[in-house]
Amino acid sequence: MKAFFIERYGKQNGRIGDLPEPLVGAHDVLIEVRASSVNPLDLKIRSGEFKIILPYQMPLILGNDFAGVVLSTGAAVKRFKPGDEVYARAPENRIGTFAERIAVDEQAIALKPANLAMTEAACMPLVALTAWQALVEVANVQKGQKVLIHAGSGGVGTVAIQLAKHLGAFVATTTSTANV
Repeated sequence: MKAFFIERYGKQNGRIGDLPEPLVGAHDVLIEVRASSVNPLDLKIRSGEFKIILPYQMPLILGNDFAGVVLSTGAAVKRFKPGDEVYARAPENRIGTFAERIAVDEQAIALKPANLAMTEAACMPLVALTAWQALVEVANVQKGQKVLIHAGSGGVGTVAIQLAKHLGAFVATTTSTANV
């Protein structure tokens, strides 16, 4: 299987090559990756910034977000079938979306919204999760509150603005002149 991977940490490394097919457990879904996004998290993992808290084995296929099509399912999978279009943020202990295929526990994936292209769906999981964690889990934003979102034209910012408005907050944001 073709994949983009690293064999050591560092800012100027990584290559495309052949690696073994992913192992599919009883609760896993094997997915043909059609699109994947590049996040700052991927760059930080590649450089080794998280190697103490996320001790990955090398070679390591990078990539956290993806959209694709289910190829097969493990024996215990109930929610998905071959041909389903799905998207997800791969769990931190099983990243590897910069590859032709990935195996992911069925609890980590969702059906792709029909109105999103694969490329659009692959851009959403990590930024949406970040916005959700900040606004709902940490800040507990409530209806009528005022929320300031910095970098509103970025990936997380655009989702955070929409989520805060959905929660009933009054939203203000910042952006550079070029992004107005």
